[in-house]
Amino acid sequence: MEKINVAFWNLGNLFDTSLSSSIASDLEFTTQRGWDDTTKEKKTENLAKTINSLHHGKGPDLLGLCEIENEKIAQDLIEKMGKQNVYAIAQYADSPDIRGIDTCLIYCKDTFRFNFAKSYNINFRYPTRDIFLVNLTILQNNAEISVLVNHWPSRGGGRFETEPLRIGVAENCARAVEDLVKVSIDELQMLPDNMRSNGEVLAKINQKWDRNVLVMGDFNDNPYDRSILNYLHATPDKNRLVDWKDLFEHPNMRKWPASRQTDKHNYLFQHASLYNCMWDLIPEGTIFFEGGFDMFDQFIVSKGLLEGKQGLKIDLDQIKIDDSTKMVNHIHPETFDLSGEGKIHPLYRKSPMDFVYLKKVQDGNERNLPSGRNALTGFSDHFPIQSVIDILN
Repeated sequence: MEKINVAFWNLGNLFDTSLSSSIASDLEFTTQRGWDDTTKEKKTENLAKTINSLHHGKGPDLLGLCEIENEKIAQDLIEKMGKQNVYAIAQYADSPDIRGIDTCLIYCKDTFRFNFAKSYNINFRYPTRDIFLVNLTILQNNAEISVLVNHWPSRGGGRFETEPLRIGVAENCARAVEDLVKVSIDELQMLPDNMRSNGEVLAKINQKWDRNVLVMGDFNDNPYDRSILNYLHATPDKNRLVDWKDLFEHPNMRKWPASRQTDKHNYLFQHASLYNCMWDLIPEGTIFFEGGFDMFDQFIVSKGLLEGKQGLKIDLDQIKIDDSTKMVNHIHPETFDLSGEGKIHPLYRKSPMDFVYLKKVQDGNERNLPSGRNALTGFSDHFPIQSVIDILN
């Protein structure tokens, strides 16, 4: 059976060195603070080596990224991997994020055909990252997959203070999923009120319900947090992902008064449940945050991709947090910088995880290298995550 190797990685502020309108480029990642061509090239090289090492050295066929500034640096990363003839970038979209960091999807040209991409803009009082949707066709069996790459608002400023922001993005992401797996209101109006007894109608709505959807990203929340469980409706319970006939007949389906209730009404108000692939890995984590590990980086799939309904099936036994680079070992609190609001990141100290510049400059004073660290070493403050999708005949 042929397989698709999938990975996602938060690259940890991969910026270029050219002038930009983003605040991060203007204030954070500057030559004066040690971010120059040398540091950028070395960090990109370190990231590229790690990506090439994923999936036992085969590398991913499908790679979601976040905290990457623009298409040019995505192309630089591909070149550092030596994969210019292998990979393509899926229609890079610059989001309006205030820090200038985007989501991105890279795919193997021998495995996929690109169909279309779409950005879902999130409207807060300040600009933030888009949800990036890419639709692809697998060349081997013509199965389609829709991939949603996410990077939800951070916990900087406090977990509970910022939770409403992530809930807002979760609602947007859930809506994007339902655009893929449910028929539109216009289509629904053409269907009969009694849908459960009509085999043709059930086949039509289940065909869309069973589409292959992969939601990946850095959600800045754990699988058990409200944004994921209650708003994105990503569950560890496979029994919640059922066909429409069972949903129509379920007693909890009734959301309208009996005098007005029809299957069409209930179809509108039934949310699409997703399956979160990361629960079995807890208490492992993908980032060290606020005194412990958190599972912020996740793979979440639709019913169709979980069950192999339309030519593709996620292999749950192959979900993995990759720490083969030994980016973290013997972590203890003194390894981490405790400054900042609600954050602990492995910056400026001896953690082998995050990338270290030649020098750091703060308030006009040069900061020495962290104890036990060499210049231009490290990767990101997140681990990459891996999964495998089986291509069915």
